[in-house]
Amino acid sequence: MQNEIPLMEWPKEGATRAPYRVMNDPAIYAREQERIFRGPTWHYLCLEAEIPEPGDYRTSFIGETPIIVVRDGEGRINAMVNRCAHKGALLCIEPCGKRKEFTCVYHAWTYDLKGDLTSVAFQRGLAGAGGMPADFDLRQHGLQRVRVENFSGMVFGTFSETVEAVEPYLGPDMAAHIRRIFNRPVEVIGYYHQVLPNNWKLYMENSRDPYHATILHAFYATFKLNRLSMLGGVALGHEGWHNILYSAASRDIQKTNYEGKGLRSVIEDVGLADSSFLTRLQEFDDGLTIAIQSIFPTCNTQQIYNTLAIRQTVPLSLDKSELHWTCFGYKDDDAELRRMRHLQANLIGPAGYVSMEDGSVGGYVQRGIAGADPSQAAVMEMGGRDIKASPGVRATETALRGFWQAYRDLMGF
Repeated sequence: MQNEIPLMEWPKEGATRAPYRVMNDPAIYAREQERIFRGPTWHYLCLEAEIPEPGDYRTSFIGETPIIVVRDGEGRINAMVNRCAHKGALLCIEPCGKRKEFTCVYHAWTYDLKGDLTSVAFQRGLAGAGGMPADFDLRQHGLQRVRVENFSGMVFGTFSETVEAVEPYLGPDMAAHIRRIFNRPVEVIGYYHQVLPNNWKLYMENSRDPYHATILHAFYATFKLNRLSMLGGVALGHEGWHNILYSAASRDIQKTNYEGKGLRSVIEDVGLADSSFLTRLQEFDDGLTIAIQSIFPTCNTQQIYNTLAIRQTVPLSLDKSELHWTCFGYKDDDAELRRMRHLQANLIGPAGYVSMEDGSVGGYVQRGIAGADPSQAAVMEMGGRDIKASPGVRATETALRGFWQAYRDLMGF
């Protein structure tokens, strides 16, 4: 098979380099769909809280492949490819809803909530003429199934039959962090959707990069939500495949690191006419105010002050991706805490005070690397050249090196 032939040689410097070619080569993009998205990896699909009752469904993605996640009549969560077995049309066009069965709008092939084909319109023809052959077997034409697992309220799916269960795939530290966030029942309070003008990997790099956060994001540093001088660090899981970037905004250990340095991220002598949306409650005993977790390949869990969210990155094409944000709170939130969550949701999303720069900077990279020589590559040596946890230090690219090592392992480079 052509896909078994290495498409390129990775730079000898290893995970400290990422060739620009992996962002703009169609053959590499196609190989990712096979090796990563249909390979031995788990992919966030939705929250269990989004499908609480039988018949409730949400649509999602694994790579480019559209997925349906549904709770059946026995209460089990099933996932299947959102593609009719007849002509390949989408079965579910709306992002969510409630169904007793799934019927294709094109030719009315109908499937139950487990994905089994139950009827074909005009299967016997009309007046003894036409119809499907007598040996046509409904059982052979169900929807393609996806292996699914619910971990602490997050629903994951995979096409792999060999990848380990979700918890060992995450590793103990990453699993513990998910349990930290999902420590009691949650409910969704809103969604954001955002098209990014760049390859999916550029956003996943960005979400692992503490080095950029207080340089690029003016709001973070100016109003002291997050600075590299604050207590924090980087935790890794599954040999660097996953990571957590964390900090404590109330514990600035080097108060003079930013003022007077000329950084664009610190706008001096400026204030907020109304700073009430930055009022926060310390919810977690560990004192962390920001914790961004990346789960390879395309999922992030997010705590920024009191705004909680899942981010799912969906590749749309070689140079375009989509970012889906699911914002949630706890069912037992009181009115004031829920008000904080709604107000602080202005920090994130396509126009968020913190996140808006991330929506454009990946496009700057995508445009900047156009026409690059095949030998050219990004350099990631901040904090060293190894892949290891970095407690107390966030001026590091160790989590990016972990991402690229995972990528190389799966892609065979």
